[in-house]
Amino acid sequence: MYGKIKTELRDYLNNLKVNGLYKNERIITSQQGAVINTTSQNQVLNFCSNNYLGLAANTEVMSAALNSLESFGYGLSSVRFICGTQSIHRDLENKIAQFLGMDDSILYAAAFDANGGLFEPLMTEEDVIISDELNHASIIDGIRLSKARRLRYKHDDMNDLESQLKLSSNNRRKLIVTDGTFSMDGTIAQLDKICDLADRHDALVMVDDCHSTGIIGNTGRGTHEYRKVVSRVDIITGTLGKALGGAMGGFTAAKQEIVDLLRQRSRPYLFSNTIAPSIVGATLKVLEMLSNSSELRDKLHSNTAKFRQGMKDAGFEIVPGEHPIVPIMVNEAPLAQKFAQLLLEEGIYVIGFFYPVVPKGKARIRVQLSAAHEPEQISKAIQAFSKVGKELGILIG
Repeated sequence: MYGKIKTELRDYLNNLKVNGLYKNERIITSQQGAVINTTSQNQVLNFCSNNYLGLAANTEVMSAALNSLESFGYGLSSVRFICGTQSIHRDLENKIAQFLGMDDSILYAAAFDANGGLFEPLMTEEDVIISDELNHASIIDGIRLSKARRLRYKHDDMNDLESQLKLSSNNRRKLIVTDGTFSMDGTIAQLDKICDLADRHDALVMVDDCHSTGIIGNTGRGTHEYRKVVSRVDIITGTLGKALGGAMGGFTAAKQEIVDLLRQRSRPYLFSNTIAPSIVGATLKVLEMLSNSSELRDKLHSNTAKFRQGMKDAGFEIVPGEHPIVPIMVNEAPLAQKFAQLLLEEGIYVIGFFYPVVPKGKARIRVQLSAAHEPEQISKAIQAFSKVGKELGILIG
């Protein structure tokens, strides 16, 4: 039987290659950071990591991980409710809740699991989930697992969101779901307006803040702080794998009863091993660092402003905003692939994004700034982009 399937799969994969849609993984041979080594080239500047605060190889964070490894072991070999909860797991859950201004939080093996395990326990066939059309794939998959009615509103369109809410007047529970920062564009959701609509139509608000926690808002608490609605959001999902150290793991922070329900009913929590103690200990250290100083966050925002202005002055089409996600629009998938390859030859590590990750005709190079970048490295990146942009005809002159 596999002979037939093999041919079909090969044809599908070959078609991806022909159309410039095949994703090739590059192999890094060093620690994550602003400068990395790869199997094809050493000492390249990395501008496509979620390592926003540069903590993935921070010595204090790694030392905390080692200390937790020595104190609590390599792993728990179990799920939480059997024999997989240590004191540091509850310490981290309490710390996340405190950091975000929520009642409690619950840890997952990944942020994908946090979204995958949220909707089915909370929402039934009597309820409705209203989701932004550009929400992350993990939200889409999580919603599919629920029996609730599913509606989508046009991206960041408050008029359409209100229309969907009006269509949901007969449902028992209404849940509005949005990314805090949309990962492909770097746009920040209008949470203040979303909360106003939620109040008007008696709805709950859930935010996936994976690209916001630790870096957005006056103290890095996230989108709800940035939009001044800290007390008005009911559920926040997030990750430990980006700004908060960059390892792995996710969480849901919410009202107490919601977290309690997830501990009883959320399948990814009930049937997945506990996060390794080293990651928990390191994340506790990260939250301590972020609570004591804004230095890394300030540097990240300075780096972001420098890069955005430099690319704009060079003549590139970039998606406006202030987030360290900076999409450089090239529109066509093969061109994005070629652009990224030529930039690597110039010592700049970036990746082209194209369908199905972004809509057809909206291919781009997604640059991500980090607090680990130095000003001269940002200048070098802008120069390399300009050189390659002219070679490919993206820039004229």
